Amino acid sequence: MKVYLDNNATTPVAPEVMDEMAGAMKIFGNPSSLHQFGVRARHIVEEARSRLAAALGCSEEEIIFTSGGTESDNLAIRGALKNTEKRHIITSAVEHHAVHNTFNELGKQGYELSRIGVDSNGVLVAGELERALREDTALVSVMLANNETGAVQPVREIVPLIRETSPGAVIHTDAVQAFGKLDFNVKDLGVDLLSVSAHKINGPKGAGALYIRKGVKVKHLVSGGHHERNIRPGTENVAGIAGLGKAAELAVPLKAGVIEKMKSLKQRLIEGVREKVDNIRVNGDPENTLCNTVNISFNNVEGESVIMMLDMEGIAVSTGSACTSGSLEPSHVLKAMGVDPVAAQGSIRFSMGKYTTEEEIEYLLEQLPPVILRLRKMSPLEG
Repeated sequence: MKVYLDNNATTPVAPEVMDEMAGAMKIFGNPSSLHQFGVRARHIVEEARSRLAAALGCSEEEIIFTSGGTESDNLAIRGALKNTEKRHIITSAVEHHAVHNTFNELGKQGYELSRIGVDSNGVLVAGELERALREDTALVSVMLANNETGAVQPVREIVPLIRETSPGAVIHTDAVQAFGKLDFNVKDLGVDLLSVSAHKINGPKGAGALYIRKGVKVKHLVSGGHHERNIRPGTENVAGIAGLGKAAELAVPLKAGVIEKMKSLKQRLIEGVREKVDNIRVNGDPENTLCNTVNISFNNVEGESVIMMLDMEGIAVSTGSACTSGSLEPSHVLKAMGVDPVAAQGSIRFSMGKYTTEEEIEYLLEQLPPVILRLRKMSPLEG
């Protein structure tokens, strides 16, 4: 049996999206050209923009297409900072690396960085944010939902605080993991900038978008033509954009049913692991995490070994720790939550999708306990 439980990394492309992209690839004209070939390509791009705008609850003019979440995050943060002389910036301690490392680089470039901590469930400590906000704060970037633990951040609640304390500060949220799994729209959130990516909602890799609230100024990061309202130059990825638009359209009517289904599977997974495996920690409050995401620390085992052994049984999951330059380092997200470094090394992320079935979760619950038992018997940490 093949079981894919790594949907937070990427999702299978929906058949309807494949069909949409196949049709778009037959339209080879440049969408900036004035002849009929270009006009047909432009129509595909604008139809996708309309679909995405409807899904996010904004106007078409507020959507800029990019190559994905990382570019959208960088365009939002760096592009907004180009329009201000203020040098104080704020983010959380648990952001995706696209934001986390961007802020690290900005700190080296002379920006004054405040990084807000989280509680043991991975949720932003609002009091720390309130203390960090200043009149000269230029930008605040807090993700809507965490990619490792699924922890949902109180973005809607902190926006008024930021507006009152730091007038003029630009507010960005990385909604890459939240889109399609949380019920929100950009007007309700109240943010200025919001990032999404196609491959998290059963669309293609290499396509994403940035919502820019009307009136907010963002400057381009690379120089070129007049594409995407002079903000993101370069000939548009017509097929990828078509796929993003279709994926966004599909995510809306199915959202409620898919969310409830994934909540049920998530509950079964947590209950099953707790019943069959001892000495574990569920990272994050299951009631305040994404409907599809479960992060569990299995004490006295190594995460990468769990991944490899489950893969041999046809099950794909991911680890909450990262292997870089030949040395294993605990996840910065789990570290910020206060998870013991040894426990963090044995953390596994299970992330479901709209195609995940009950049978697949039951198969995981059959295969996982003996894997953990086998690894613990080999561990020098197991007493």
